[in-house]
Amino acid sequence: MYKLIEFLRRIYVLLLFIIIEAVALNYYAHSTYYNQAKILARAGSVVGGVQSGIYNLKHYFTLGRENEMLTQRIADLENRLAYYTEREADLATDSLAFDQMDSLMAVSMAQFSYIPARIVSSTIHHTDNFMTLNRGLMHGVREEMAAISPNGVMVGYVVGCSERYSVVKTLLNTKFLTSGKVAGDNYYGSISWSGRSPYKVEMTELSKYADIEVGDEIISSGKSHYFPEGIKIGFVESYQLNENQTFYDVVIRLAVDITGLNNVLLINNADYGDISDLESTKRGEIE
Repeated sequence: MYKLIEFLRRIYVLLLFIIIEAVALNYYAHSTYYNQAKILARAGSVVGGVQSGIYNLKHYFTLGRENEMLTQRIADLENRLAYYTEREADLATDSLAFDQMDSLMAVSMAQFSYIPARIVSSTIHHTDNFMTLNRGLMHGVREEMAAISPNGVMVGYVVGCSERYSVVKTLLNTKFLTSGKVAGDNYYGSISWSGRSPYKVEMTELSKYADIEVGDEIISSGKSHYFPEGIKIGFVESYQLNENQTFYDVVIRLAVDITGLNNVLLINNADYGDISDLESTKRGEIE
């Protein structure tokens, strides 16, 4: 009790000032309607700012979950789009069978289907970069499945799987190789990464007869087992004829920042097994 009295004695001047200040503010606030309105508006602004800060903080910690939900939604929409695209192509020959078919069964029969996955780890500063996904064999993932960003840009392809996880070789890997072309043109070239900028790849062996300009969109050609035709890769930053004046060497600025990705979509090609088995059989016969 003695200590409390001593403490109050030391700070009584401050306490008295606070009390007088509070009384003065209260008197000022109620002196006119204008003052009341101004103080209420200022208080509302302060409270609103605090509440907005709290909301933004909560929203920040839920972004991961929201991204996963959005990626899952994109996968569902891509699956349905693949189904309806094939349905439109076959409608003239077998419209009755499609109309009677259960929608989910029809989606499962589409050539391409999509599996959402979250990136749990990745490398970007090596010459041969990979990323690990939280989807594996138990989720339907297999080797050589294509990986694209949620907005449909090429990322890489699966090179290894466990039951629960998979590893993707990304575009930012000097051993990565695929085929690409200028959108709207039929000539295609080989796309690879030099190991320099994480935002650019190179395309070589593109015919000098190709119709190409700076800014043109580069897409997958469909000549690779990994990627369907039309997957966006990037945009032409520069190009020039090679030393033999026979092909173009093209620098492509990637359409996605792979270093900032959190989620991807894996593309399952239902015909991949049949194509691989057939090609293996033919190669065996030739050898």
